[in-house]
Amino acid sequence: MDSIRVQGGVALQGKVRIQGSKNASLPVLAATLLVEERSFIKNCPRIADVHSMVSLLKCLGCCVRWQETGIVVDSSCVRKREMCQKAVTGMRSSLCLLGALIGRFGEVIMEYPGGCVIGQRPIDLHMAALGQMGVKFTQKNGLLMASAERLCGACIRLPFPSVGATENIILAGVAAEGVTVLEGAALEPEIGALCRYLCCCGACIEGVGSGRLVIHGGRRLRGTTFRVPADRIVAGTYLLGCIGTGGSAFLEQAPEEDMAAVLETARQMGGYVCTCREGIYVQAPRRPKPVRLVTATYPGFPTDLQSVVLAAETRGDGTTYIEEKIFENRFRIVEELTKMGACIDKVDSGRVAVHGVERLHGAKVTARELRGGAALVTAGVMAEGESFVEGCSFIYRGYENIGRDFRELGARVTSV
Repeated sequence: MDSIRVQGGVALQGKVRIQGSKNASLPVLAATLLVEERSFIKNCPRIADVHSMVSLLKCLGCCVRWQETGIVVDSSCVRKREMCQKAVTGMRSSLCLLGALIGRFGEVIMEYPGGCVIGQRPIDLHMAALGQMGVKFTQKNGLLMASAERLCGACIRLPFPSVGATENIILAGVAAEGVTVLEGAALEPEIGALCRYLCCCGACIEGVGSGRLVIHGGRRLRGTTFRVPADRIVAGTYLLGCIGTGGSAFLEQAPEEDMAAVLETARQMGGYVCTCREGIYVQAPRRPKPVRLVTATYPGFPTDLQSVVLAAETRGDGTTYIEEKIFENRFRIVEELTKMGACIDKVDSGRVAVHGVERLHGAKVTARELRGGAALVTAGVMAEGESFVEGCSFIYRGYENIGRDFRELGARVTSV
């Protein structure tokens, strides 16, 4: 089932529970390699990327089994240090296994990681940072090989707050001898989730939630039970989708504490947003108000939700200006939205002007990356008539069942 059919033109109404976080689950699952005992990771979403990570862990020798409320991982018998080629090349987040395997064994062999084609995402920052900790890198026959005779703590300053590089430094740091001080760490909530899991296992990490982390390495880690937080990007998708389609929705378990920039943007778009401990309630205007949006690293507006704002504002009451500052290929969705009657001008490679129209019409469109695919489904719900979204394998990497969730909100969305 690689296509989604949408019968659009229905205002969203209802309640939907927000799944566990993709971007928190993957590094936490990678971190279980450092714990030579059993861990129970609760609230892991049943998405393609998590299934790929589970396959990688099994290939490395972990005993992994799904339970109703999460995943049990026992890494006590892991011996292998080479990752399965197919899973690595299809999933960018497999890169966080680099720091975990170096921390566990002092060496790793892997393919260059893949994922969505949304721009250049070099791994130079990862290699430079781990190099300061004693890791040497070589390349042979298309493989990346890393090894460290002795993994040592270091003082590292990141020139850009890379989430992946921060995760790898943390994973290597808890296994290294001595203290690692990381300046310029990424602030994303998923970094905090990884740190909390490791601290539950016995690690000592100071400064969690700040740009300066102090990691005391060499401590024995024990198994634990840990709950992955809800997915702020999935919550933002449905919240902004509601703004675009009209109506009202309650997003159960949405992590409002991690969504300040998204909630502020939703309010600027004319939405009434109310938060409580149980989740987020949003009531949409008849048409979204225009905004000026610039993506940024956390706590700024997330690049992963830029496409959904773009889709919602195709029906905006005015002209919205969006500037993409993180990935240069995030506007691949523009061509697809124009097939549905959207009026969008590309100012340059990093900026677009979205001129709102009264109505969109159904069309056959193609997803080319994860978040853009979710935005196209949202646009299909907004449009009058029938739409088909192809290339949905991208969407399934991050959404458990986007059709089911939209149906919970009254939309007519089915996989075909």
